[in-house]
Amino acid sequence: MPAASTTRRSRRYSTSLVASLCLVAAIASAQPSVPLADRLAEIAELNQYVPERALPMLQALEQETQAAGGADRAEFLSQLCIAYRKLGNFDRANSSCDELIAFGRSQRDDVALAKGLLDKGDIAFIRGELPESHKLIWEGEKIAARSNNAELRIKALLTSGDAFAEEGNFPLALEHKQTAASIARSSGNQAMLARALNQLVELYIDLHEYDKGFAALEEAYDAAEQTQSVGRIALLKRSEYALARDSGQLKRAREALLASLTGLRKLGAKALIAGTLGNLADSYLKLKDYDNAALYAAKALEAGRALNNTWITAVAHINMGEAQIGKGRIGEGKRLAEEGLAMIEKAGDKPSLQMALLEYGQTLESAGDMAGAIKAYHRERDLSNELFEKRRQKQMFELQAKYDTDKKQQQIELLKRENQVKSAELDNRRLQQRVWWLLALVFALSSVIVGILYRKVRSANAKLEEKNLELKQQSVRDPLTGLYNRRHFQEYMRSYQPLEKRGVGTSGEELVGALFLLDVDQFKHINDSCGHAAGDSVLRAIADCLREILRETDMIVRWGGEEFLAFLPAIPRSGLDEVARRLLAGISSNNIEYQGKPLSANVSIGFAPFPLAPMGEPLSWERAVNLVDMALYLAKAHGRNRAYGVRGFSNFEQTSIEEVEQDLERAWRSEFVDLSIVLGGEWPELRAAG
Repeated sequence: MPAASTTRRSRRYSTSLVASLCLVAAIASAQPSVPLADRLAEIAELNQYVPERALPMLQALEQETQAAGGADRAEFLSQLCIAYRKLGNFDRANSSCDELIAFGRSQRDDVALAKGLLDKGDIAFIRGELPESHKLIWEGEKIAARSNNAELRIKALLTSGDAFAEEGNFPLALEHKQTAASIARSSGNQAMLARALNQLVELYIDLHEYDKGFAALEEAYDAAEQTQSVGRIALLKRSEYALARDSGQLKRAREALLASLTGLRKLGAKALIAGTLGNLADSYLKLKDYDNAALYAAKALEAGRALNNTWITAVAHINMGEAQIGKGRIGEGKRLAEEGLAMIEKAGDKPSLQMALLEYGQTLESAGDMAGAIKAYHRERDLSNELFEKRRQKQMFELQAKYDTDKKQQQIELLKRENQVKSAELDNRRLQQRVWWLLALVFALSSVIVGILYRKVRSANAKLEEKNLELKQQSVRDPLTGLYNRRHFQEYMRSYQPLEKRGVGTSGEELVGALFLLDVDQFKHINDSCGHAAGDSVLRAIADCLREILRETDMIVRWGGEEFLAFLPAIPRSGLDEVARRLLAGISSNNIEYQGKPLSANVSIGFAPFPLAPMGEPLSWERAVNLVDMALYLAKAHGRNRAYGVRGFSNFEQTSIEEVEQDLERAWRSEFVDLSIVLGGEWPELRAAG
């Protein structure tokens, strides 16, 4: 597992790190005769690389910048905000940004205002406030566009490009970053050109345009060499590592990391050195060189502890554990990896924990520890469902907030109109006292106004009723696929009463209910390689495929993340395997296109008749779904693109449902459970009438 995140925004934070050790000495020995602007420029370079050294230097300039005011004060506040943000003190960073924004507005200084908004947007992103982050960044970009400051315009374009990419709008992201590179070329600023090209390389990695990425990287190296900056070249080597790794050139990726590590050690950049050591451990793991993986993981662990960096320390534990597992020392490896997972879980970083569990499960699966792999996958799936449910609740809260806002606006309009009516009535009374013969006209006018208002109130009530119906529909449907959501299925099953006798079908065979739980295979790979928008396209296509394969009377549910649940109320008992074949074959043969590129997806399936009744006592629907879920994990652990079905139970007096739920595979091997296995590709006819 990489010790340094390679997400788009986190890479941006280290793109322009350009300092060298000699710079520190220059700043420390600076004489008062050196202009304040020059000293701030030197500290800004250092701040990008080693903020823990830059912060005390900035604090020493507090009174001098207050006296100087103007551009020097603005630059001081901007660098103070950046230093606190890089050191993790987000409250102090936010306070410095707010002071910078207030300074820019009071002085009508667009450069200061734009810097403050862009820096504050970065802090909002780190805090997980993505909409607020993008709002601040795009406001800062508009203000920066009015400025003649080329460096500020480049920074704004690059930051805004990242925001567009985070929303999945890659065409606009590419346009912004290419424009930033063009401005840097025109200005002749080789340092800014290297920075812009480096970020362009990172976007090409996300777009899987590896040839364009290597071309931009070559130009970036030329620009960096002209600046004679060891730090800048070391950072480009980190980008080369990511580009080579994602394009499958694992040895080149490792060599780039080793070269980057050499440069970073010359500069004494402890935080980046620690992250690079962790990445080297992950690189050697991918090359299956477990001795070197363990060596660099140990070095990363030592560096992480020295920095008191929980993330690097936790990932080092996981990498050491996976190296031991690769060597065959599964017990020791699992102990180390679990220590790292516990540290990430304690830190509350659930998305990172989900990613770590998935990689850990794949490592155990490769080592043959299927039970451990299934346990890791189960934890990852529970976490995925939890995160999915939180995202769904957030969407519902946003929809409810929008609905409440619309309702309040309508109430305000009604109150305004009521006030108008009251004003009209007061005017009528005055008119009655003055001119009696206008009374009839006033009453007529009032009647017309009341009639209009009455019709408008009725129209507003009708719209409110329509909104209520829309909100109710949203509460039972998944917004992405249009399928029923988990909450609706749970409410349905609470009132569902299975019939004691299902009757027989046209063939005279017993009819039963059935549960099918599907999980998209390698879905994380689809998201990582093609983007989350492509993953959403795959989920929508699978939902459409399920509607086509299954019947209108069947309930299809988006169970969570990349999982789907189908409840078939009546089906011949012998027909369950055939439905599983249809689902496997129909989904794998479905042609999916995203931005002109073909995509494909397979699923793993767990299924069972419903109700299930070991020892004659029907299981609750929750336990039935849990058994189907266990069957699904067996399908994943045994190769994916297949279906495992629970057909029945035997010798149940020698076991219990709790033991079966604990380890379904062992219960199957012990012949307590009868499983049906359907392999993908077995059924040649797709989408037959069912």
